[in-house]
Amino acid sequence: MKKFEGVFPAFYASYDKEGEVSERGTRALTRHLIDKGVNGLYICGSSGECIYQSVDERKRILEWVMDEAYGKLTIISHVASNNTKDSMELAMHAESLKVDAISAIPPIYFKLPENAIAKYWNDISSAAPNTPFFVYNIPQLAGVTLTKGLFKEMRKNPNVLGVKNSSLPSMDIEIFHEIGGNKTIVFNGPDEQFVAGLAMGATGGIGGTYAVMPELYLKAYDLFKEGKTESLPEIQKDINKIIFTLASARGSLYAVLKEILRLRENIDCGSVRAPLMPLESTDMVIVREAAELIDRAIGKWSK
Repeated sequence: MKKFEGVFPAFYASYDKEGEVSERGTRALTRHLIDKGVNGLYICGSSGECIYQSVDERKRILEWVMDEAYGKLTIISHVASNNTKDSMELAMHAESLKVDAISAIPPIYFKLPENAIAKYWNDISSAAPNTPFFVYNIPQLAGVTLTKGLFKEMRKNPNVLGVKNSSLPSMDIEIFHEIGGNKTIVFNGPDEQFVAGLAMGATGGIGGTYAVMPELYLKAYDLFKEGKTESLPEIQKDINKIIFTLASARGSLYAVLKEILRLRENIDCGSVRAPLMPLESTDMVIVREAAELIDRAIGKWSK
């Protein structure tokens, strides 16, 4: 259970100048995050632009990450696709690489009943029978909410270890813990409530902005574990100020995050895949402002 505690950046997709997935960028970002001391990585999720990638591309990305990170970080691979067959193929491939866990959003677009959603998740899990499984609850994007009844049904599967919870009410973390018991792992998803998620029982967090400022999330996690609660609201406010700045650009948030990595860390992950919007020229003001906020906050909290 310990290996699923702490700070898990949601890994970004790396593309070359032709828009193809980049081995060089993927490996560089993996090594960078290992050096930063994060506890694990969440591969090919929302931040990884997975819904715009082929099965083959997602396999190659995971292979490159595992080649760099195996035995060094806890790796959770998001394997959901928009059909069961491809999802099972990705799950089987992830298990063959010895990832620590797999995860999946519910099926999107068609509004399926809960028994169909449960079957989808259980079918995916069956393709990786020796690997723990995390349900991914992100109702604001998937259009499906993980209800108490659905989670109770999923807990019948012994491989279901818990939830990556990106719903906005932080009390959902407590609810899922109550249903699953002490052996349930729940990750906080919304970066803006990282501290609140920990307070509600999250064992750690998986988030899209972690990779550009892992120092701040690691510091917040350490403060929480050390019981220094008086500092937690302040560091969360500093994080949120950065997030609100990042989100104010016209281009995709992920394009902004990748440009900050390029500016601050000299890591080139390229741009984003259409239909996500690349940066506009006016967005560079926001990128630089956010980068300066990150620098100042890291300086403040490293003292």
